[in-house]
Amino acid sequence: MSTPFPFTAVVGQDDLRLALLLNAVSPAVGGVLVRGEKGTAKSTAVRALSALLPAVDVVAGCRFSCDPAAPDPACPDGPHNPPGAFESRPARMVELPVGASEDRLVGALDIERALAEGVKAFEPGLLADAHRGILYVDEVNLLHDHLVDLLLDAAAMGASYVEREGVSVRHAARFLLVGTMNPEEGELRPQLLDRFGLTVEVAASREPDQRVEVVRRRLAYDDDPAQFATRWAGEESALRQRVVAARELLPSVRLGDGALRQIAATCAAFEVDGMRADIVMARTATALAAWDGRTEVLAEDVRQAALLALPHRRRRNPFDAPGLDEDKLDRTLEEFSGEDRSDDDPDPDGPGGGGGQPQPDEGPQGDGGADGAARPEAGEGDGVPRQAGGGEQAPVRAAEPFRAKVLSVPGIGEGAAGRRSRARTEHGRTTGARRPRGALTKLHLAATVQAAAPHQRARGRSGPGLVIRRDDLRQATREGREGNLVLFVVDASGSMAARQRMSAVKGAVLSLLLDAYQRRDKVGLVTFRGSAAEVALPPTSSVDAAAARLESLPTGGRTPLAAGLLKAHDVLRVERLRDPARRALVVLVTDGRATGGPEPVALAGRAARLFAADGVASVVVDCESGPVRLGLAGQVARELGGTAVTLDELRADSIAGLVKDVQRRAA
Repeated sequence: MSTPFPFTAVVGQDDLRLALLLNAVSPAVGGVLVRGEKGTAKSTAVRALSALLPAVDVVAGCRFSCDPAAPDPACPDGPHNPPGAFESRPARMVELPVGASEDRLVGALDIERALAEGVKAFEPGLLADAHRGILYVDEVNLLHDHLVDLLLDAAAMGASYVEREGVSVRHAARFLLVGTMNPEEGELRPQLLDRFGLTVEVAASREPDQRVEVVRRRLAYDDDPAQFATRWAGEESALRQRVVAARELLPSVRLGDGALRQIAATCAAFEVDGMRADIVMARTATALAAWDGRTEVLAEDVRQAALLALPHRRRRNPFDAPGLDEDKLDRTLEEFSGEDRSDDDPDPDGPGGGGGQPQPDEGPQGDGGADGAARPEAGEGDGVPRQAGGGEQAPVRAAEPFRAKVLSVPGIGEGAAGRRSRARTEHGRTTGARRPRGALTKLHLAATVQAAAPHQRARGRSGPGLVIRRDDLRQATREGREGNLVLFVVDASGSMAARQRMSAVKGAVLSLLLDAYQRRDKVGLVTFRGSAAEVALPPTSSVDAAAARLESLPTGGRTPLAAGLLKAHDVLRVERLRDPARRALVVLVTDGRATGGPEPVALAGRAARLFAADGVASVVVDCESGPVRLGLAGQVARELGGTAVTLDELRADSIAGLVKDVQRRAA
C-alpha cells in the first residue's frame, strides 16, 4: 500500500492509514478512534483523509447537503422533489470542539427573530454541516457528557432531532465519525467507545532514521507548503482514484458463509457485547477485499478486521488494557476455517495430547513434582510479605472492587459538567432566570416575555410580534451535576501494611476510582509512609493511571500523617490556580495513627485544620480493624471538618452504611 499521509509515512502507523482508508471506501464501517501518545500526528493524519474522499453532489442552496439523486423528504430547506439545480463540492471535514455548546452542535432557533418577527428561523449546527462528510472530534475523551449523548443519538439514527423553544426540526446527519485521544487524559465512556467502528493505537517510532525523516519532512512543509503539496500530489491523486475504484467494486464483493462463521465465532470467542462488532467486522472485511481489488472475502481479511474492530470492545472498565490475544484469534479462525486437518496432523499436540511437554506425572521435568505446579519462592503467593529493605513490604494486589456509595461535595458549584455534586450548569432542570453574561445560550422564554411586556406601548408595537430589546433577554439558570477533583490521600505506612488489610484498602480505593471514572471526575493520588509524603499522581482525568500507581504502591515504615495532609493541601492550592471552578473532595484513607516526626499527633491536627479553614470537603475512610479500636480516624475527620466512614460503610449495598445515612438525615 502506498503512503497517503507524508507526515506519518515513516513512523509505522500502517494500521492508522488502513483504518482511515477503509472508512473512505465504506463509510458504513462506522468511523475510527485513534488512540496514542501526544505528538504522534494523529490530527494531521485525520485531516489528510478529507483530501482523499470523492466530491459529493448536493442540491444547490440546501444548507443540509441533500443528495440530488435521493433528497431527504424531511429536509427543513425542502422539499426538493423534483430536484432542481445541483452542485459538486469536496466532502467536508467538520471539527467539533471539546468546549462546543449544544446549540453549536445541533443548531438553534434564532430567538430574537422568532420573538420580534414571529418566524421560526432555524440555524443549522455542526451535525448538519458534517452530513455526507467527516465529523472530527479531537480529544474526544474530554467531550462533555451532554454532547456525547447528542452525538450518539445522531450516529445511531443517521438524523438529528431538535425539539426546543417551540421549534421542531429533523434533518439527515450521516457522517464518518473520527476521534483522536490521548489515553493519559482519561478514557472514553463505553457507550461512545462502541460507536466507533475501528480503533488503532499509534506511537512514535523509536528508530532514529525514521524520526529524522519525519523532522525533515516537517521542516520542508514549513519552508514551502505549496511545493511540499505538489511533491505529494501525484501519490495523493493515485490514492483518491484507488478509493473511487474500491467504492465501485464494493457492491460486488461476496462475503461467504465461511467468512461469516469466522466472524461470528471470533466475536463469540472474545465475548464482545451485542452484535455491533459482528456487523462492523463484516463491513470491514468486505472493504478490505474491495481495497485490494478482490471480490471475495478471505480469512486474512477477517483477521485484519478483528484486529481493528475488537480491541476497544473488550474493555469492561477503564482498568482493562486494550488489545487482542492474536494467538487466540488465529486458533479461532483456524478452527472455523472449514479445512479438514485430519490427514495432515491427526494429533497436533503429540502423544498424550501434551504437545511434547512434560506431563504432571513426569516428575522433576515438570518443575512441580506430582502435581506439576511450580513451587513459589518465599514471599511469592505464600502469604508471607517480602521485605524490600528498611521495613518496606512488597506491593499487594487489590481486592475485588465493589460498587461504592456516592460521596459528594456539599453546596452548589459551577464546575465542569459531570455526575457527582450539585452545580449550576448549562444542562439540567431550570431553577430560575438571570440576565445573560455574554452570549445567550439558554433562553428563559417566560422571563423574557415578562421583562418585555411592560414596554410594548412605549416601543410603538403595532404588529403581532413582541418588540424585543437586548436588555429583555433572560438566561435560564439550571441545576445539574458537576465533576470534582477527587484527591486520594492514602496511608501506606507499617500500621496499614498488614497484607490482608492493605489488599482490602486498595480494593476500596479502586472502587472509588471506578466511581470517579463513571462520574467524570479528575483524580489525584498522594501517599505517605516512612518519613515523607509524595504525589504519586498529579490531578488527571486518567483514572487508569491512578489505578496503576495504586497497584504498585509499596508499604511499610512510620506514619507521617501530617506530611501527607500538607502535601495534599499543596496539591489543592496549585490545582485551584489551574482550575478554580472545579471543587475538590479529599478522600483520606487511614487508620488515624500518626507516628512520623516530632509531635506527630499535634502536627497532624494542625495540618487537618488547614482543610477545614479552606472549606475543602473531605471524607476519611477508617481502616482500623481488630476487636479494640481507638477511633483515631474519627478524630482526624472532625479536625478536617469532614465525615468518617468504615470500609464496610463505603459499600453502596452495606446495611451499616444505610443505617448510618438514615441516622445522619434524622439528626
